[in-house]
Amino acid sequence: MARTPESPAPPRITDPDLPPVLEPAVPRRSADLIAARLDLSGTVDLAYSTLEQCVVSADADTVDLTGATVVDVDMPGVRIASLRMRDAGVRRVRISGGRIGTLDLSESRISELELRDVRIDYLNLGAAKVTDLEISGCAIRTIDMPQAELTRARFTATSTDEVDSRGMRAKDLDLRGLDAVAFLDANSLRG
Repeated sequence: MARTPESPAPPRITDPDLPPVLEPAVPRRSADLIAARLDLSGTVDLAYSTLEQCVVSADADTVDLTGATVVDVDMPGVRIASLRMRDAGVRRVRISGGRIGTLDLSESRISELELRDVRIDYLNLGAAKVTDLEISGCAIRTIDMPQAELTRARFTATSTDEVDSRGMRAKDLDLRGLDAVAFLDANSLRG
């Protein structure tokens, strides 16, 4: 008999493809930022921008990436009160270390997102289409993912108080490494 693949299948995560030299850039709405280094502070409007092959450092109140295209981006040690990536296209993005108050990824199209060793108060994945998600070593107060579609998502050494998974659809979702106090709709986890 043929051997079946392991289930759940692990996410396929690769490091962001970054060039050896990055140029400093000024953030602005609808910007096309390629091979750039961004240092963000205060309130930053990057809505509908393209960030490609960028490294982002931030100590900011609000960073708005609504409707943006974010590809091959590394965000080490960021401190952001509100990171809005609603309705964004996200591919090969790594956020490692630091603290984020609200990370809003609702209605986004996500492929290869890695959250590692980040403290997050509120993570919103509502109605997002997510393929290849790795959340490792994070402390997240609330995770909302109603109506989300998840494929190859894994939680490792991560804790949360509350998970709202109403209407969520998932394939190859690995929750074994998620220490959750409460699930608001455990029925959506069957499968």
